[in-house]
Amino acid sequence: MIRTSLWSILLVAASMLIFISCGSDDDSSSGPDGVSLTSLMASGTSLSTGADTTVDLNGATSATDVPPNSEITAEFSKEVNASSVSTSSVTISAGGNAVDIQVTTSGSTVIITPTGELPRGTDLTITFAGSITAADGGALAETTRSFRTDGRAVVTPPLAGDQHAYWKFDGNASDAMGTYADGTEVAVDYQTDRFGAQSSCAYFDGDASIIEVADAGKMMDDATDFTISFWVKTNSDGHVNENGDPTGHFVFGLGAFYGIQYEIFSSYHGSKFAISYENDSMNFSEDMWFPANATDNTNGGWQGWDFAKSIDETAMEGILKDKWVHVIYSYNATERKGSMYFNGELMKSFDFDLWPDGDPKRSTIGVDYRGAEPDVVNELAFGFVQSRAGTLWDTEPWGGYDITTSQHFKGWLDDFRVFHGTYSDADASTLYNAEKP
Repeated sequence: MIRTSLWSILLVAASMLIFISCGSDDDSSSGPDGVSLTSLMASGTSLSTGADTTVDLNGATSATDVPPNSEITAEFSKEVNASSVSTSSVTISAGGNAVDIQVTTSGSTVIITPTGELPRGTDLTITFAGSITAADGGALAETTRSFRTDGRAVVTPPLAGDQHAYWKFDGNASDAMGTYADGTEVAVDYQTDRFGAQSSCAYFDGDASIIEVADAGKMMDDATDFTISFWVKTNSDGHVNENGDPTGHFVFGLGAFYGIQYEIFSSYHGSKFAISYENDSMNFSEDMWFPANATDNTNGGWQGWDFAKSIDETAMEGILKDKWVHVIYSYNATERKGSMYFNGELMKSFDFDLWPDGDPKRSTIGVDYRGAEPDVVNELAFGFVQSRAGTLWDTEPWGGYDITTSQHFKGWLDDFRVFHGTYSDADASTLYNAEKP
């Protein structure tokens, strides 16, 4: 009797355990399944070919050569709750720095659109936060994917904290520093740069091309130490004056010599900067003249020229004619010294302290924009010696903008930087090596 009761009790207990177990299984299956990322595609324009390109970002390995102008489309396993998707729950970052994006949702699709071009040659991470849910309440486990964009990585130049302006010319005339409004463009094309990337440098046609940047005098007025750096490649083909002879190139100018200008000679046997300076009593212009077979103060040159690299005409032409060359001009206000570099190497320098005793240039304070209308206007002109609004040299066959055979720049310009600081020889070499192909 006792044994029968014990078996009865055990059977009842087992039945209860089975009932509880089945009830637990039923509870877990009643909630919604989670949502997962099923596809992630980036669509844009290849820098190397200019063709429309789509890259899979959801592969087993990190994607590379992703177009910087990509729009990214994410597909999920089921419809997504749109209210859970925002720029807080979907992010793109580069080295911990957030990339500005816009996000839109439709059904199971989320489209991520960067507000500008993604940084080139850079490792980025896209993150979908765990706060994203499906329309039925299913949860997403936080999901990340890494990829690398096409192109050359961003260069951090020496004196990056002193960089005042930077025109990359990656398809537009915007100053990447935001110091200046976008330039006004006339007949400018964006073409393949020295790395082979499409639409990544500005091309000037030698007849009418110009980019004008307003209120540019402050790049000199607000500085004593001053450095300007750029890449230039001339196009000599058909670049002639009114007589059919080769003509020179005004690569750029801020009010001509009332600010700063750079020109390459018609023979390609030299080039020069003309720069405006100031001291306590006057403003003046001084040329950084660098011809072939240059001399310094030890071999027949002016006493203020403390260094000049002697390059014969053939070698100078090999540098300046139809080849990319990196050019830097830098002024050290403390030492009152100017220096010019080609491809990271010092070409010529002068020292105002070596001018004759009593010369006011020995008390030079720094660079200065001293232009005044109507001769010149406070605008930086890429592609000519001054902007179109100025009247200086209007009637000269070599200096009038409306004369197509004057010294308009014909060629390519890229990575134009302005610093309110002084570059050393080492800085010039470092920047050249960082930016060269």
